[in-house]
Amino acid sequence: MSQATPSSRRQALKIFASLPMLPLGALSVSSLMAGCATPAGGAASAAAGTGSPFASASFVGMAAPSLANPAAMATTLVNSSLQVKLQDGSTRAFKLAYKPFFITGEQVPDGKGGTLLAGGYVNILNKPIIDKSVSGKERQFFSDCPDGTSLLQLANPKVPGIKGKAVFAVVQFEYANADQSGADAYGTLPSPIAVLTLDQDQATGALSLVKYHSVNTSEAQGMWITCGSSLSPWNTHLSSEEYEPDAQFIADNKQFKAFSKNLFGDEGVANPYHYGHLPEVTVNPDGTGSLVKHFCLGRISHELVQVMPDNRTVLMGDDATNSGLFVFVADKEKSLSAGTLYVAKLGTGFSINPADVGAKLSWIKLGHATSAEIEKMANTLKPSDIMTVLKADPLDASFTKVFHSGAANWIKVKPGMEKAAAFLETHRYAYLMGGSMGFSKMEGTTVNVKDKVAYSALQNIQDSMVKTGKGWNAASGIALDKALIAGGIMASALNGGQSDQTGAAIKSEWMPTAMRALLVGEDIAPDALGNLANPDKVSNPDNLKFSEKLRTLFIGEDSGTHVNNFVWAYNVDTKQLSRLMSMPSGAEATGLGVVDDMNGWMYITSNFQHPGDWQPKLHGKVQATLDPLVRANYNNRFGAAVGYLTADHTGVKLG
Repeated sequence: MSQATPSSRRQALKIFASLPMLPLGALSVSSLMAGCATPAGGAASAAAGTGSPFASASFVGMAAPSLANPAAMATTLVNSSLQVKLQDGSTRAFKLAYKPFFITGEQVPDGKGGTLLAGGYVNILNKPIIDKSVSGKERQFFSDCPDGTSLLQLANPKVPGIKGKAVFAVVQFEYANADQSGADAYGTLPSPIAVLTLDQDQATGALSLVKYHSVNTSEAQGMWITCGSSLSPWNTHLSSEEYEPDAQFIADNKQFKAFSKNLFGDEGVANPYHYGHLPEVTVNPDGTGSLVKHFCLGRISHELVQVMPDNRTVLMGDDATNSGLFVFVADKEKSLSAGTLYVAKLGTGFSINPADVGAKLSWIKLGHATSAEIEKMANTLKPSDIMTVLKADPLDASFTKVFHSGAANWIKVKPGMEKAAAFLETHRYAYLMGGSMGFSKMEGTTVNVKDKVAYSALQNIQDSMVKTGKGWNAASGIALDKALIAGGIMASALNGGQSDQTGAAIKSEWMPTAMRALLVGEDIAPDALGNLANPDKVSNPDNLKFSEKLRTLFIGEDSGTHVNNFVWAYNVDTKQLSRLMSMPSGAEATGLGVVDDMNGWMYITSNFQHPGDWQPKLHGKVQATLDPLVRANYNNRFGAAVGYLTADHTGVKLG
């Protein structure tokens, strides 16, 4: 082959010398790599513009860290690489790395010449909430649990200080693990959401933080435990509110009272029916953001939703015991303000063996509503107005026994309150209507558009999924003989032409119609490090995202079984599973996101939360060694990272 011209090679060297991004966008692959990849024979390929285009890519995984190098277990570790293949057979390998935008608790630029506390908590008046648990050390609460993240662009950004191109990220902060005294703070603070304005270097793809804007959530009555997220096809951030507070027994809920106290200054003000919905954040050209909460997608344990390519069909994760597979079909494209809510019913054959064909799915319509009418109901109705719920058998045939969060309830819907029950008491009503409410912690969802397959993460497979387990019911269609604590990932075929239980047509071409197991973990006896699940397999999957360009499913772990949690890549064609990244011990992998092409660069976002959250059974062999290291790295364990995977220039060798 002819040699690349000196000018084209100099340009490629200039870009590759400081390459921080996964080089799979149109610019880096089509233009640059075609001119400077090293063919198998060793000679340089043709000049830029006449070389071979991108063919495929695969990840080369890394080993899990061990106590042979304790420092590696106490931080983010990336020893993986990306292998890119062009259509002429030439290849290029890029060593991966991790770059944080910030560690929570740091002061970050507000875009106005001042700073803000990253992950800082504010009340309904947007005033700082102060941690007073240690006398003399009063400070604003900030989160150690960043989670869902969406990376996006706008057509006409208007943020000062941008030297390259403006890129925006929406980041939500799920909760604070503890106050300064060490007391549990989970779910007692209103979740913050921030818009980050990032400056994208056009020569390298590198992102740098220019502005941090705290989104005002007060008009939506604050946010409750915002977990996973996704980017809508219309370029908005779809948030979540998981573990909806049980309105029927809210008087006994100390956590919710503390939440109300921190948010409103009074433990009796917060209304439980305002939480457990789907918030949506729209980013403005000036780097600010606005938020609306949609009340018509069911009040469930929203974890992470996926909008299908029709801009109407929404597949929802439901992170709970006795959870279900829910779908919302919007009336209009690109609007979640009105639509129809469905719950799945499993046919025979449900299995977690990837060799089995799995079970068919049918759909039960729960109701149609607008967000405005359900919000009005939330504002005006008391739990007792909607249904009667008892924890003991009333020996009255007019009541129906259901399971809710692993416990038996006896329920009766009040006359005329079916719509209110469907959208405000969704778990109980879906069970009553015949939905398969037997899943345990169905978390992240994503879609493989080309193959019309949806993926759903079961963070664990236990309790209501196992015969004789907590909350198990034969009517769910799930009857496993034993638990699989390590969990797994289910794949669902997507089709049109479906009808609900009444025979009415479902107006969607993207309804799940059959579910089978794709990947499962493996429980083990404690190994030498303390792992309770095979460290070379996925365990307790949580975040899921799919890259169409790479044909790869990315998986983030929320594991109580791996000493270090990992981010994995699974190629759906080659079936290759590769470990990409290890989180600090005790931390959960969160904030997973994939953008195949943004101005020619590909991005994989990844955060972590609560580093050093030690569990004696799991971390007993490593805690003494790792705790001081984690504390030194992450602000005495109060800080956690928001960032992204990059390609490190040290792995690039030009021919």
